[in-house]
Amino acid sequence: MTRFTSLLLATSLAAGTAGPTRAADASKIFRYSFLVAETGFDPAQISDLYSSNLIANIFDPPLAYDFLARPFKLVPNTLAAMPEVSEGGTLYRLRVRPGIHFADDPAFEGRKRELAEDYVYSIKRLFDPRVKSPNLYQLEGNVAGMDEVLAKARRDNRMDYDTQAEGLRALDRYTFQVRLKQPNYNFLYYFAYCNLTCAVAREVVERYGEAIQEHPVGTGPYRLAFWKRSSKMVFEANPDFREEYYDATPNPGDKRAEEVLARMKGKRLPVVGRVEVYVVEEAQPRWLAFLNAEHDMIERLPNDFANTVLPNGKLAANLARQGMHLERNPGADVTYSYFAMKDPVVGGYTPEKVALRRAIVLGQDAAEEVRMRFKNQAIPAQSPVGPGVAGYDSEFRSRANEYDPVKAKALLDMFGYVDCDGDGYRDFPR
Repeated sequence: MTRFTSLLLATSLAAGTAGPTRAADASKIFRYSFLVAETGFDPAQISDLYSSNLIANIFDPPLAYDFLARPFKLVPNTLAAMPEVSEGGTLYRLRVRPGIHFADDPAFEGRKRELAEDYVYSIKRLFDPRVKSPNLYQLEGNVAGMDEVLAKARRDNRMDYDTQAEGLRALDRYTFQVRLKQPNYNFLYYFAYCNLTCAVAREVVERYGEAIQEHPVGTGPYRLAFWKRSSKMVFEANPDFREEYYDATPNPGDKRAEEVLARMKGKRLPVVGRVEVYVVEEAQPRWLAFLNAEHDMIERLPNDFANTVLPNGKLAANLARQGMHLERNPGADVTYSYFAMKDPVVGGYTPEKVALRRAIVLGQDAAEEVRMRFKNQAIPAQSPVGPGVAGYDSEFRSRANEYDPVKAKALLDMFGYVDCDGDGYRDFPR
């Protein structure tokens, strides 16, 4: 198994210069590209990575992450405090901070629209059969009373958003609760996942109907200003965004994180006034756009250019002189090989078939694959749990991906995979 690493190269333009009480600097423009096109901007209807990255800057989930902490930790976003978890991990009670407003939109008919009971409505949208949410599977069967609401909506082909459910209800204007059918302390993380719990306004959904994907209106730091599908998106700072300032809690001794905090602490968010996102699927034009200063960041440096950009694992001197810097972080991607267990050659559970599969694995050189295929931009995985994920043990080493051709050949000999007819190839056991 092989784990990718993500690379980030950015010019100094990526850092804004907002003062401690200033709003976003309209003169600051941040530009970068996606490898894959977006699908839309409705949290309930999307599940792809790139669209999810975008909506997280338009809408607000109740919780957010402290990205300088290691491991990452949850912090209140629109909440007054962390959720109250009780009754053995089945009841979550959340209180929204007053004074948070949606971006201005014709759906609000000129009034300033405050975030209040919208989380209950937004979560219910996942259960609406007409929305066809790809994220429903994460909630279906878990929230008390909502399976019954879903069954009725499917029968009627209509979701009654005013139907009360035991597991999802507002207690007052700013307080709501979620009751689960069984304990799940990991459910806390759902409140930081925009596709599940970001707040949308009912008026906006009802005004735009099936075109809601094109009209995102949230309480987040940015709003969509321009969209050419699968080509270019422009986001401008939301003038109605609440007064918030950058803060984080890096681990003691984490020098890089402490440098970031020292540079950013106290700056009003968002710092950059305009963000432009382009879709550039081919590696070469994406890399050239960065080199030509058309983009300010390139995420996941294309492997084709790794040896040139990172000789001996360090940023090339000519790039460093241009004001570029490098950030390396382990990605959450895992690649792996698997066997078709019904295949007549490698499938089956008899001892000789198990031995054959084990010999194949022993003959796979993961380190060489990292060097040749991934240009040293990956690390051999020791388990499905990688760096940055809860449960990761940096000292753990698995023998499941051991490379040992001698042992592989001995195993094949032991179980009868030998050359019986003299043609130079091993034959099946007889």
